[in-house]
Amino acid sequence: MRLSQLTIVAALSVVAGVAVAVPASAQHGGRDDVRTSGSCSAGSTWQLKAKPDDGRIEVEFEVDSNRNGQTWAVALNDQGVRIFTGSRVTHAPSGSFSLERRAANRSGTDTFTAKARNTRTGEVCTGHISA
Repeated sequence: MRLSQLTIVAALSVVAGVAVAVPASAQHGGRDDVRTSGSCSAGSTWQLKAKPDDGRIEVEFEVDSNRNGQTWAVALNDQGVRIFTGSRVTHAPSGSFSLERRAANRSGTDTFTAKARNTRTGEVCTGHISA
């Protein structure tokens, strides 16, 4: 009986050690997410994320103004090349919008710039990220 208890304790110790040794990126599906966030010019907030996705880079830009129904003019650039321009409207429940695009993985470091301007108030949100 004593030997089987020691075997169980040893097995659990090995499993616990492996769980601690797993890097954070593996705990999130093995992705190498890069994130940044900040404040806009009149109190809204923005968040910009980038991650590898099947040989491309998935970029997500989110603006949260806590107000539903606001129209924002949005632009997204990859190393100075425009990859999106258009408008987005904030929606319930959080009063935010999100834009996702998959961009080519260019040689070197990809630097993305996202900009949103509230068409009614003129508030501006600008974010930069390198992936």
